[in-house]
Amino acid sequence: MAEIRKYILKHKNISAAALTLDCVTGGILSVDQVCSEAHVPVGVPVKKGRIDRSALNAWWSGRAIPASRSGLKEALLRMDIPQPQLLLEKCLGLSLSDQYWICPEGSKLSWEEVNFFQNPFSEDVGNILFGKSVDGNAVSLMSPDNTSDGWLKKRWILADGKRCLVKGGSGAVQQEPYNEVFASRLMERLNIPHVSYRLLVEEGYPYSVCDDFVTPDTELISAWYIMQTQQKLNHISVYRHYLNCCERLGISGMQAALDRMLVLDYLIVNEDRHQNNFGVIRNADTLEYPGAAPIYDSGTSLWFDKPTAMIRADAKTVCKPFKTSHEEQVGLVQDFDWLDFSALKGIEEELRELVRGSLFIDTARCDALCRGVAGRVKMLKKQVDSHSRNAIFPAAAQARADGGAEGQETGVQATKRQKTEDTRNDVKQDTAYSGKWSG
Repeated sequence: MAEIRKYILKHKNISAAALTLDCVTGGILSVDQVCSEAHVPVGVPVKKGRIDRSALNAWWSGRAIPASRSGLKEALLRMDIPQPQLLLEKCLGLSLSDQYWICPEGSKLSWEEVNFFQNPFSEDVGNILFGKSVDGNAVSLMSPDNTSDGWLKKRWILADGKRCLVKGGSGAVQQEPYNEVFASRLMERLNIPHVSYRLLVEEGYPYSVCDDFVTPDTELISAWYIMQTQQKLNHISVYRHYLNCCERLGISGMQAALDRMLVLDYLIVNEDRHQNNFGVIRNADTLEYPGAAPIYDSGTSLWFDKPTAMIRADAKTVCKPFKTSHEEQVGLVQDFDWLDFSALKGIEEELRELVRGSLFIDTARCDALCRGVAGRVKMLKKQVDSHSRNAIFPAAAQARADGGAEGQETGVQATKRQKTEDTRNDVKQDTAYSGKWSG
């Protein structure tokens, strides 16, 4: 017989559902009761008072460290944990990205007593994931590192009372931390809301560091889960489906936020803006949505895994989350009036200064990266300045042709455009980069 335990899935102190966990696999065996449908995780269907157990299981397992995480296999051996999903129960499923957790049935524990936003946490798991030694025989598994996403080596630390995420690089050039910092500096120049990253070098290895942008009162809801709130029709593009879902949830300003994200990703040749790498902020108490999340996680960019000889502004690369090419994806942008190219003057030299002193990025690669960035700026400027939007940016042109205001559509205009919307080059399978692109 499987070993089981009873828990209450809570959203802060509100009971969302009663669960039975399989302690061998870490999965949800059954949903025994729905306590508050409004507080069930966004995107998990509830029909006739019953939660879709498969969807809730996917949400739960999605909180675990992915199997592709660098160094995970060795870390699990050191912790004597067979699989990463079993770490979820060890930290009550608590995260620094949202306010969900599991409370043992019958326990009087409160969110205030256990949450990682207001209470100290163990850095043992993070240290083990980084291959560091841990003092003592007893390793504490009460850590937000148990619920961190992504394939790159990362860990949460407490620094001057702040919760900070430290993330490493990969491969021979360890470029991702530099890319992360560069992207945040580029966005600062363009006044794009973003998470600010800084560079940390330890024993010669670069790491990016950022403060947690989620607070005790808010939470990050990824685009993936927003898009699960409605069924997508075949003739509607992924891009339009996301905007439709946001509109139905009452989330404002999403068109402008996507315009800025797509421009950024074009400039830095981002290869991994999958649907869990952007999203919206929700107030965990009122369940209202203030708007888009600041842009974060932009390190898998700037030809990070390409040989130096293949770094070119016009090189073909992987594109996500909406279209399979950056040229077509930037065509979704509705409004460029906010884009100040003069603010990008000399941006390539800022990149040069950033990577100066790197033990992994040599002069030849640095020169190639700087040429590539300068070339991307020129390519974007040429598209914006030299061609009419009717030819290059058909979505925006159609909105204006239908009589809409700049960057805006009425419901009738949206319906008219959606009937002829091109979905042929939409991203078909939204898969996060895991160290090797599999197509």
